[in-house]
Amino acid sequence: MSSVWIRPRATKAGATRFLVEYRPGGREERARHGGSFKTKRLARIRAAFIEGELGAGRLPDLSFGASDPTPVLAFEQAARAWQGSRLDIAATTRDQHRIQLDKLLPLIGDRAVEELQPADFVAVVAALHGDGVARETIRKTLGVGAMVLDHAGINPNPARDRSIKLPREEPKQINPPSAADIEAVFARIPAEHRLALLWLDWSGARVSSVDLTLAGDYDEARQRVRLRAATTKTRRALWVGLHPVLAEAIEATLPHRRFRDPEARLFASSGADALRTSIAKACRAEGIPLWSPHDLRHRRISLLHLRGVPFARIGEFIGQRKLSVTADIYTHVLADETELDYAKLLA
Repeated sequence: MSSVWIRPRATKAGATRFLVEYRPGGREERARHGGSFKTKRLARIRAAFIEGELGAGRLPDLSFGASDPTPVLAFEQAARAWQGSRLDIAATTRDQHRIQLDKLLPLIGDRAVEELQPADFVAVVAALHGDGVARETIRKTLGVGAMVLDHAGINPNPARDRSIKLPREEPKQINPPSAADIEAVFARIPAEHRLALLWLDWSGARVSSVDLTLAGDYDEARQRVRLRAATTKTRRALWVGLHPVLAEAIEATLPHRRFRDPEARLFASSGADALRTSIAKACRAEGIPLWSPHDLRHRRISLLHLRGVPFARIGEFIGQRKLSVTADIYTHVLADETELDYAKLLA
């Protein structure tokens, strides 16, 4: 059964516009946009016209548009405008926004932003879940959609409605590699990646530090490495004191300090992607459970916890944004407390 209704919506400037919406058929039909007006009187006139057309068995022809000077802004257009406005974000964040929009645009890209309703984003969640997209990825996709509509001045924002629920997903068990597994992989991977692997094991740093840490970040006098803000979760630089054997091995790869280029990469022979691939190949060759460079971060946090280091100090050491994450996730994760014998491995 066809229906017509008027819905008020607050604009970004604080004014109120009246949206006319209708369905040509029953509830299985999606709601259609019938116009946006400054006054309720004009909205009622449009609603009466649409109701008369539907009652006569015709789809209302709204192409004349003379009484609705407001141009229709499609979600895709709003998304491009929002992307162009984000001059305050890093390149990696911009890439993440692009990835999430690639999921949203095929689903709602041609819809008018004023026409979108919470039910449309419920359908987005269902479609992405049906495609096997992970819960956290769906959450990020909804967040990008909400930011686009915020920028377009849509209030209330349908992407932030409480009726939108994320799919249930059991938390994944974190299983950091044991010392024996790391030693087996260390023996298998190409020599140029071994020092980077030990650095990640010792520091608990994110894998991007392999690419972004420079020779100028190494403090030879104090045997420590500066993690740049771009490589930490807190977006603050921090210092990591090195194991003496690891510091000696790093110094052996560098030119004399008089000829050292501070802008050269500290782990110039390795790279995050190549290291990740080499570890995966080595795990398969050794027949051990697959682990990634990021699992070394989990291992270091767990080792610090098992040694009784306070959560505040752990969070400071590895740049964890929330201490509650450190406490909730990494308690009793790792049973193997064995540290690697760096001297033996690097001999």
